[in-house]
Amino acid sequence: MAQQILKLSEVKLITALSGSTIYRLISQGDFPKQIKLSERSSGWLQSEVEQWLQERIDASRDDALAMIKTAAKKEVLPATKLIKGI
Repeated sequence: MAQQILKLSEVKLITALSGSTIYRLISQGDFPKQIKLSERSSGWLQSEVEQWLQERIDASRDDALAMIKTAAKKEVLPATKLIKGI
């Protein structure tokens, strides 16, 4: 299977990140490193960028689910009980 190469402009569109943010994340080890295509050209493997994005989506959904579970464990008084207490 042939690997698709993405240029920086495409990576920025897919991730909605700026170029400086992408390079900062790379330096922190939090984004796939680009591959050197020639002396003055580099790109990213589409599969790696898509995997990174899916991991962000999964982590975001896991965080949201954890927040919902935490909120569900707390006792919340219905609005009618709050009004009656006034």
